[in-house]
Amino acid sequence: MNNLRNHVLLIGNLGADVELKKFDNGNHVARVTLATNERYKKNDEWVEETQWHRLVVWGNLAERLGRTAKKGSELAVQGKLKYGSYEDKNGTTREYAEIVISEFMVTGGRKVKEAATEQNGTKPF
Repeated sequence: MNNLRNHVLLIGNLGADVELKKFDNGNHVARVTLATNERYKKNDEWVEETQWHRLVVWGNLAERLGRTAKKGSELAVQGKLKYGSYEDKNGTTREYAEIVISEFMVTGGRKVKEAATEQNGTKPF
């Protein structure tokens, strides 16, 4: 039950290609943004609202995300919410929220087929 205390589950589309970095010790970190869309009716008109989420992934999972997901890929992610702050070059303290991913699944769409083609050299289904 402890893993339910800080638990995030999102399905959305990547807003950019995955930014993958490798450290001297061999560890990897990946950062990317995920867009989630919500549609609702307001005053007899459909409104679509997009929320952007910062994702961070560590280790082998980061490397796998960098290989399998591209801009526009639909992704289901599971992780935890983390808040932090930093000081920018002007000395102003900036706060941020990010989701530290523990699991992900590329769920579908055209970009998945293109990525599969690049990996194994076959034509998409």
